[in-house]
Amino acid sequence: MRLGSIFTRLDLYIFRQIFLALVVVTGGLTALIWLTQSLRFVELVVNRGLSFGVFLQLTSLLIPSFIAIILPITTYVVIQFIYQRLAGDRELTVMRAAGLSPMALARPAIMVAMLAVIAGYGLNLVAVPSTLASFRQFQWEIRNKLAAFLLQEGVFTPISDKLTVYVRSRDPDGKLRGILVDDSRDATAHATILAEHGELLDGPNGPRVLLENGSRQELDRQSGRLNILTFQQNELDLADSSKETGFRPPDMSEVSLANLLNPNPINPRDAGKWKAEGYRRLTSPLTALSYAFVALYSVLSGAFRRHGGFVRPFVTIVAMVLLLAVGLAIGNLAARDNALLPLMWAHALLPGIVCAWLLLGPQLRAGLTSPRRLIGGGRA
Repeated sequence: MRLGSIFTRLDLYIFRQIFLALVVVTGGLTALIWLTQSLRFVELVVNRGLSFGVFLQLTSLLIPSFIAIILPITTYVVIQFIYQRLAGDRELTVMRAAGLSPMALARPAIMVAMLAVIAGYGLNLVAVPSTLASFRQFQWEIRNKLAAFLLQEGVFTPISDKLTVYVRSRDPDGKLRGILVDDSRDATAHATILAEHGELLDGPNGPRVLLENGSRQELDRQSGRLNILTFQQNELDLADSSKETGFRPPDMSEVSLANLLNPNPINPRDAGKWKAEGYRRLTSPLTALSYAFVALYSVLSGAFRRHGGFVRPFVTIVAMVLLLAVGLAIGNLAARDNALLPLMWAHALLPGIVCAWLLLGPQLRAGLTSPRRLIGGGRA
């Protein structure tokens, strides 16, 4: 009874170290990735006049997707690091001397890895699609509806790919002066519009600008003649007339798993990519458990050395790099040819199954003849 109590305390001791390290490392890497990726949106604050609060709200929606990607990798890293540290501090030596088998030593890490798998499924199936949908909707509204209201003085502001607006100055009451608009939304009539002043209006399909005392210049592509039309007032729609401003086609990263496995994208050629994305959501969380067994095999297998060994950890680190590269390659190939989708399951499960069998197989076979040792995990 006392021996079982000791093992319970050792389980909690190792579990606590791995779990806390996983939280810290995953949080630190997530913050680093968030910082580097959020730099892409600084332009919205600097040039478009968005508040810092809106910037944080927009970029924070990306955090669940970052965690979902790095969680299996950090699971491997912390298990490898904690067990290497335990070996370096001779704590594993004491545990082995107390009779703990590889299965008993691996049990806390397996528990943490299972929690990582559960968290991965929660992220992939619920949190990530929801937050990415909110992120893309928020980003789309900024670019298509709010951008025109954030015109900066003396700056050429791209409202869309085919519409650019320049304003020389802006009065305190919001009136615009010295306006230039380059409008190429109509491929047959590329227009340049000049106006002395104007003001922004909120139209039913998005922002509009009321121009006063100006001219509209169009180049006739057939005759090559420049047509100039002067006006006292002209109202210009700043929304992109080439597409529906109220509709944003969904991206495969934000739709539900059911829609991915039964794809119906706007472009039928993307059906294979959608199905591969669905399989990725189902298989990628399992890599946390698989990578955990790779780390455990590295630190717990083979003959024990008092001063540790670096060959197996180095080999497994190289193997992990290869597994990550192979995973990316299989995902890309499966998106092109759905007949290769089973390879995604093989990549997620096979490394863990092989390492688990190599590490725990001898004890499992011995346990068939000695159940007490298998359950207790040590010598009585």
